[in-house]
Amino acid sequence: MHEVWLRLVGSDNPTFENRAHFFAAAAEAMRHLLIDNARRKLARRRGGGLQRVDFENVDIAMPADEDHLLAVNDALDRLSERSPVEAQIVKLRFFVGMTAAESAEVLGLSERTVKQYWSHAKTWLYQEIQRKKV
Repeated sequence: MHEVWLRLVGSDNPTFENRAHFFAAAAEAMRHLLIDNARRKLARRRGGGLQRVDFENVDIAMPADEDHLLAVNDALDRLSERSPVEAQIVKLRFFVGMTAAESAEVLGLSERTVKQYWSHAKTWLYQEIQRKKV
């Protein structure tokens, strides 16, 4: 979260038009942070200057699925072109962790509308990701 805050405010003292603008910027900053991190991990996984480690003495946590995160990011870019509101809902829910009610409040929509958009966006993103895998 510290990195996200630094990306949000940087060295400037930004002003946000309203709460929705702040959360939109926060969601975008979180998205970019996660995507940059996933790309870094994938680069290392493919031999980006790592040293060999003896795994006999190391506990290995379950690796995060960077490929999945990058696929979601790419599909989200395409969704943004088709439906910017749905893409914004995905960013708030997926990258910030907001509930439907919180997203509705921030975007000035009804909770029911957010749930409908969320449902459609999830389906569209899933189909888009599956289509790109083939």
